[in-house]
Amino acid sequence: MAKERSQAPLDPTQMSRRRQIIETYKMSRETDPRIGWWMLGTFLLAGAVGYGLFWLLPPNGGVFSIIISVVGAVLLGLLGMTIVFGRRAQSAAYKRLDGQLGAGARALTMLRKGWTLHEMIAFTKQQDMLHRVVGPPGIVLVAEGNPHRLKQLMTSEHKKHERVASEVPIHEVYVGSGEGEVPVSKLVRHVQKLGRQVKPAEITDVLNRLKALDASRPRIPMPRGPVPTSMKGMRGQMRGR
Repeated sequence: MAKERSQAPLDPTQMSRRRQIIETYKMSRETDPRIGWWMLGTFLLAGAVGYGLFWLLPPNGGVFSIIISVVGAVLLGLLGMTIVFGRRAQSAAYKRLDGQLGAGARALTMLRKGWTLHEMIAFTKQQDMLHRVVGPPGIVLVAEGNPHRLKQLMTSEHKKHERVASEVPIHEVYVGSGEGEVPVSKLVRHVQKLGRQVKPAEITDVLNRLKALDASRPRIPMPRGPVPTSMKGMRGQMRGR
């Protein structure tokens, strides 16, 4: 019984900040074995630069200058190491997601405040799925799976959304590596670059109108597991920067 409990998936919402960072590092190291060396090298290089910069600040020389230089070196080294860790851990998380069911939805959890994600609002029997993001660009319909099967599903959902929010821009995005598709690693950036066409007050109104549309849908929970945990941990780090 105790063994089964220890193997249960970790929930990042129940972890401390320190535990989240440790778990994110462990999972990142599985995909990126050199992440520790990159962090150490960045800390030493940034620390050396920081030491030199603070040493040049007046007054030069003396115990006080040494103390300030050491403190500056440590702070700059930690800053550089944190930036490298965040970027490489994010890249490792995307690699873990690539090719997995629901990868697009997991990646979209990286969107920050001001965006609302509705996972798997529509799907096919073959596990193709369509998600919705509401934010500054308007309504973004994100499809992942077989592009041929998704075309009809996307067209149907586009029309449904137009009926309840005809004046709001509706964007269509297909996740994948083919022509006209967006890779998982570039999905968040692609969605953010769709522009700002809807004001925050209008977004609230759009969400309220979409509730009526969603009320008639069967709610199917997204599959959970260790990969989503990694992405949620990364999302917390990105927001904390």
